[in-house]
Amino acid sequence: MVLVTGGAGFIGSNFVLRWMATRDEPLVVVDKLTYAGRRDRLNAVMHDPRLRFVQADVGETHTILALLEAHQPRAIVHLAAETHVDRSIAGPGEFVRTNVVGTFGLLEAIRIYLDKRGATEQSAFRYLH
Repeated sequence: MVLVTGGAGFIGSNFVLRWMATRDEPLVVVDKLTYAGRRDRLNAVMHDPRLRFVQADVGETHTILALLEAHQPRAIVHLAAETHVDRSIAGPGEFVRTNVVGTFGLLEAIRIYLDKRGATEQSAFRYLH
């Protein structure tokens, strides 16, 4: 099991569609569904039993921790981010909340989750950002 953040965004949805077409391993896709995340990008795989979609903010440490505990992923592919330059100029606070504070919340959830695991599971766990 792999958890993917930002999986309904442009890059994330392409990653999810490619993964589902080429691998048997299940995915949990987490996306806040802001201006850049569109659930319909995943329509082709939304009913696949290997896919679980969760609308949530990566910065919600308790929500992410609950997902980690429930699904016990071997890896996280973190693709959730604010990326549009024009929007960053108009509203930089949202970029800081998502890209910095949100990533920090995700990392805190991972730290708490891994602290409860043995050395073998900890060393096998992967985080790709």
